[in-house]
Amino acid sequence: MDRLVNTIRPYAWGSVTALPELLGQDPTGEPQAELWMGAHPGDPSRADRGAGPRPLDELIAADPEGELGTATVARFGPTLPFLLKILAAGIPISIQAHPTLDQARAGFAAENALGIPLDAPRRNYRDANHKPELICALDEFEGLCGFRPAAEAAELLARISVPALDPVIDLLCVEDESEALRSALNAVLTMDDKTAEEAVRETAEVVRDQAERAPDGVLAPYARLARDFPGDRGLIAGLLLNHVRLSPGEALYLGAGVPHAYLHGVCVELQANSDNVLRAGLTPKHIDVPELMKVVVFEAGAPGVLHPTPVAGTPGEELYPVPIDEFRLSRFRLDGTDREIDGRTPQILLCTAGTARLTAPDGTTLDLARGESAFLPATGTPTRLSGTATTLFRATVTI
Repeated sequence: MDRLVNTIRPYAWGSVTALPELLGQDPTGEPQAELWMGAHPGDPSRADRGAGPRPLDELIAADPEGELGTATVARFGPTLPFLLKILAAGIPISIQAHPTLDQARAGFAAENALGIPLDAPRRNYRDANHKPELICALDEFEGLCGFRPAAEAAELLARISVPALDPVIDLLCVEDESEALRSALNAVLTMDDKTAEEAVRETAEVVRDQAERAPDGVLAPYARLARDFPGDRGLIAGLLLNHVRLSPGEALYLGAGVPHAYLHGVCVELQANSDNVLRAGLTPKHIDVPELMKVVVFEAGAPGVLHPTPVAGTPGEELYPVPIDEFRLSRFRLDGTDREIDGRTPQILLCTAGTARLTAPDGTTLDLARGESAFLPATGTPTRLSGTATTLFRATVTI
């Protein structure tokens, strides 16, 4: 068992207070957005096995089968296939979508062939992996996820009654819904700058006014977008998407091509080990509209909110089911009764409430307080859990 030392990423959209409060630290006064736990080369966790802290990706590379297990290496390769995060959004995160595995491989190879540096601002693909993800709310969490039905989006834009949006409304009214959504998003992202400036300004005025009159109304979340990203056409693109609120413990799974943005709150995020993002707005970062349009899946539907289900044979463990095997997220509710977790796969345990004690078969113990995490190599032997952690997350793989 290894206690992890993790890196906080200070993106501009991060909360100034949420991560310091969770970790029991004093705020720095600067935004703190994501706490990374895993072996992604961008910011790997560190573990000290007696010779000083070493990056987790280096420890795994030195002995992949010893750290990950033979079955995991055979299935996913010699790297940890998932990345666990705590995400704290103080202001909205960009509207974005992620590629399929084939799209990521092709895009990464193409940008390498063009000689685009991995850290270049215009780079779309920073690795050759896909990035499906699962978020689980730790507090009240808001986001945008997936497309509204085209007719509903058209009705919402019509309510705003901005003449510059009339062509977008017309596109949403074509019979083929997928084509309607595709054409509407493309029109928003490619309209000339003067038209976009006018449309965003007038839309912002309307949504702010209506949000003041109806603070819990459908347009209230978009008033915050107008405030935090003045002049950004992502405000209009966001109106095409479903607004969703998650209560603590509720989750969302986001597969390839699903457009989404996180608006506010703190969540645990588990994803494939990738950093590939195609953006559509609410950001000063690079937006590649043609590449984005290749990646987005233009299907309407309500976000499928997930609730955990008990795991047969493992008392106290609840699973968030997802349709892939590269990551698996569950949580334990510890009440002083000892529990046991399987040791055949690599895993990261994260305590977000209370305290937990991990005990290895040799009697070695490791205590986790709120905000602390540990890496458990795939030794094949179980680890005993005890303590009163009201929420202990377990991230691993399915083999």
